[in-house]
Amino acid sequence: MSTDVFDAITRHSEEQPGALALSGSRCSLTYRELAAAIGQFGAQLRAAPVRTIGLALDNSPLWAVLDLASLHAGKPVIPLPFFFSAEQVAHSIRDAGIDCIFTDQPEQYRKILAAAKIESDAVSTHTFDNQTFSEFRLRNIAAQALPAGTVKITYTSGTTGNPKGVCLGADALQQVASSLLAATRGNGDDRHVSVLPLSTLLENLAGVYVPLLAGASCHLLPLTEVGMSGSTGLDVKKMLAALIECRATTTILTPQLVHALVAAIAAGHPAPQQLRFVAAGGAPVAPRLLQRAAALGLPVFEGYGLSECASVVALNTEGAHRIGSVGKLLAHARVKFAEDGEILVAGSTLLGYTGDAPLQPNEFWPTGDIGHLDEQGFLHLTGRKKNIFITSFGRNVAPEWVERELALHPAIAQAAVFGEARPWNVAVIVPRCSTPEALDAVNQAIAEANSLLPDYARVECWLPAQTAFLPQNGQLTANGRLKREAIWSQYRAAIEQLYAKGKSDGCL
Repeated sequence: MSTDVFDAITRHSEEQPGALALSGSRCSLTYRELAAAIGQFGAQLRAAPVRTIGLALDNSPLWAVLDLASLHAGKPVIPLPFFFSAEQVAHSIRDAGIDCIFTDQPEQYRKILAAAKIESDAVSTHTFDNQTFSEFRLRNIAAQALPAGTVKITYTSGTTGNPKGVCLGADALQQVASSLLAATRGNGDDRHVSVLPLSTLLENLAGVYVPLLAGASCHLLPLTEVGMSGSTGLDVKKMLAALIECRATTTILTPQLVHALVAAIAAGHPAPQQLRFVAAGGAPVAPRLLQRAAALGLPVFEGYGLSECASVVALNTEGAHRIGSVGKLLAHARVKFAEDGEILVAGSTLLGYTGDAPLQPNEFWPTGDIGHLDEQGFLHLTGRKKNIFITSFGRNVAPEWVERELALHPAIAQAAVFGEARPWNVAVIVPRCSTPEALDAVNQAIAEANSLLPDYARVECWLPAQTAFLPQNGQLTANGRLKREAIWSQYRAAIEQLYAKGKSDGCL
């Protein structure tokens, strides 16, 4: 990590030593205490015979301290999400050459390592401000050649079973954090509440580095205390209670969490009064949802980014806001467009993938997203290049567009739309309830969405999903994007039956 974040923490520790930097359920750290903790852990890690460090902890000040201390010690950090399967964790360990893991779930990791035949020395137990955590030193893990300058490796879910390791440099992380600080007008009075896992690059960077640059406070509560369970479970009342109790001024939410927040407040739940900036990202946000949020006085701003570009590329802000776009480019970012409309991004891009040759600096990165810039400089997304399908009438359909309209209705939790080389489109839908009344409500929801869509994009038939689309069943990425190949593979036979029957038999 560039010294800028550490310089900022040091400066704040001198100028406002008693100001709150990090708080959690078990401990709180002032800027003076945070600077001391980073220095203490950093010195220990610098002297330790380890190459790369895996972090497998729940959200807490400890997570941030170990992350910052590892980076300060010059040891690349690899967050290990709890929503990864055991096989994905084992792959990440070997792929990045992780030889040290810090975790607050030692029994779970003993099982993962044993099943993968990964050997470890005697496990050390440490305590930091009333929080106990374990340290695993791994023996039979080969060192991996990482691109020069790698300080963090973030694993993306991808479309296959094994995630891909994105190697990022200090300058890229620092540039994005500085751009976000300026765009969001971060200041020392901010109180950021993390709802997403810190193992998510967006939350790690925008939820910790940005507030610390500003001299603000980060509230890093265990995920269950902010209403999150697993990768998709949500108790929205707990989430709202945490935002209200911490007097949150900023937070980051996925579109599904924004939907839950809007629905709860519309139903009469008290709104967090201090919120000034809610960043929405991870997947496209339906314009009507943003309009509902605005009508309730919720300051929700959609952004866009990807791990290969060190997270955020563009963001709507209070001073430059256009619903239907993902905002204007951040200060560090540049874009151009391929002939087919694919967005190519330069500035703060990855150094390379683990196991691959390093990339040339300042190259334009192909995002796989189709989009355009409007006359005022707002970036608009059409859909994923690989997801766009062409109907038998020759019309291009971006399924994300249709799915956003469907999932905006309270009766529909999730939707996946298909129609490649077909005369009409089919949706696999996860209803919010499974009662006969709820299924009727899905029909009504589809009819309402169809009334807003052109004929070639409408859904003519649908079938209920057997289970929700989840990371655990390989049908959803960690940040909420559908894994279409996996969904298609499971439901292909049923979809083919719908087409064989024809629209007149059992469809809308």
